[in-house]
Amino acid sequence: MDSLSRSQARRITLAAQGFLDRPHDPPTMRTLVRAVERTGVLQIDSVNVLQRAHYMPLFSRMGPYDVDLLHRATGQSPHRLVEYWAHVAAYMPVDLWPYMRHRMTAFYEQGHVWTGEKASEDLVRSLMSEIRDDGAKTARELDRGLPRAKKHWGWNWSESKRALEWLFISGQLAVSRRNSQFERVYDLPERVIPRAVLDQPEPTDAQARLELVRRAATSLGVATVGDLADYYRMRKAEAQPAIDQLAQEGELLPVSVDGVGHLLHRDARIPRKVSARALLSPFDPLVWERARTERLFDFSYRIEIYTPEHKRVHGYYVLPFLLGEAMVARVDLKADRAGSKLLVKGAFSEPDSPPETAAELARELRRMANWLGLADLVVEPRGDLAPELRRSVHE
Repeated sequence: MDSLSRSQARRITLAAQGFLDRPHDPPTMRTLVRAVERTGVLQIDSVNVLQRAHYMPLFSRMGPYDVDLLHRATGQSPHRLVEYWAHVAAYMPVDLWPYMRHRMTAFYEQGHVWTGEKASEDLVRSLMSEIRDDGAKTARELDRGLPRAKKHWGWNWSESKRALEWLFISGQLAVSRRNSQFERVYDLPERVIPRAVLDQPEPTDAQARLELVRRAATSLGVATVGDLADYYRMRKAEAQPAIDQLAQEGELLPVSVDGVGHLLHRDARIPRKVSARALLSPFDPLVWERARTERLFDFSYRIEIYTPEHKRVHGYYVLPFLLGEAMVARVDLKADRAGSKLLVKGAFSEPDSPPETAAELARELRRMANWLGLADLVVEPRGDLAPELRRSVHE
């Protein structure tokens, strides 16, 4: 078994994730497609204290871009990206749809991912008929005239919303777009997914898992078995046969990283140097698997949104700051849209952060503020990095 240093593994991962791609000025749809080819998926999250999660990985890799590019890719025909439960709720390349059919079939048979519940046949017929006849609809639009009995799951969803979510996750409906209130707009798959994709033969379960593992390996560059399984949310036992097959075929190569067994994709780039500078969403594929982040980057990271305020260590919405190949700091950020300010609620350095950390972070924060259309950058006093960061911001 060949061995890699942790530094080499970090650089391989950063290259695989798109942090070495030459920037386009301005970023175009081609830039966006290239970025998503690297990440594989964009996790969706509704928290909007700074910017919603699915916009952020593109900014981290592409720089300031027109978010209408993502709206067009996900909400206009021909769809380049489509929403599905690929990692969790995520945008994925539309050509992945056939490889999710085995997952859709399982949800159809077993019920929704959260409860195991299915929808009643009468309600399903009513919802499907209205969408088929009248076009794409939100749950709110479809609630009119339908029962609104509620139960205590799914944010107290109505019966029709619960049914729509089961129809979506089982592949009977697709999401054509998100509206300005961030609501899913449901439609028939044939009106969302390109016909050439829909008409593809359905892969077997084994073929689907092979493709998902292959894409995970490409996006990660170097990974453990657990990393490869988690990327598209498979159990290890499900992913293992595909991993074994790709290893036997020479697409995955066994390597050791600091004594831990990993698999290296044969096409992975091993750069001599990485000169990245990026703020990372808590849901960025580079850091969403916290154990991997700690293993490769020596960066212990937890999101504290659901932690009571008095127990938070770093803050509510904390973003790691990547500089070069290392996580050198973290900042708790908030967009004050009414005041047109990007607020740095807290700024914290890592033990081995380089002297230029504050200056480089200030540059990236200014770039983010401009992208978000915020006029001012305000650094509050919390955190050991805050005083130097404030000075850098005002230089």
